[in-house]
Amino acid sequence: MNTDTNTSPIADDAKGRKRPKPGERRVQILQALAEMLENPQGERVTTAALAAKIQVSEAALYRHFASKAQMFDGLIAFIEQTIFGLINQIIAKEENGRVQIQEIAMMLLAFSEKNPGMTRVLLGDSLFQEDARLQERINQVLERVEASMKQSFRIMQTQQNITWSADDISHRSGLVMSYVVGRWHRFARSGFTKSPLDNASSSMGVLLFV
Repeated sequence: MNTDTNTSPIADDAKGRKRPKPGERRVQILQALAEMLENPQGERVTTAALAAKIQVSEAALYRHFASKAQMFDGLIAFIEQTIFGLINQIIAKEENGRVQIQEIAMMLLAFSEKNPGMTRVLLGDSLFQEDARLQERINQVLERVEASMKQSFRIMQTQQNITWSADDISHRSGLVMSYVVGRWHRFARSGFTKSPLDNASSSMGVLLFV
């Protein structure tokens, strides 16, 4: 799983040691689950296949996670921490609301491109046959992202002296999020071959045209 760098903090922590230190096995399990979700066929990951991938018993998996749902919880926590950490960085360094919106959208697309398995979690297709609570949680993550987008639209409105109602801002932020999610779907449907970043900059220019 990657963030805004070319290396994975989870992979870096887990590789290179034959006997994982305390806590490393959990990281190794999450890394393996994320990699298995990158299967273009979108097949459901079983605990038996996951255990086989990292060469441990299923019982060993359950010593670190009470259930597969808890493993997915770990992936969602990674997504949430990473995305909102990057959103906070964008907002802290960039005062222009319009630029904030564009950079947040581009970051979401870049995160997807670097983390195909996480894209399936964001879209919910890997959660379809799992605990319904997981889908609710990822929905909440996306709602928080859209709330951040709305705040940037409010800043843009003030800076450019635009007359928008609350509904206008809601519709515009929803449109940008729909574009992002649509690009995630396109990426997944293509078997992760069509980059979500293709022509994204020019598309964002159209979406943010006032």
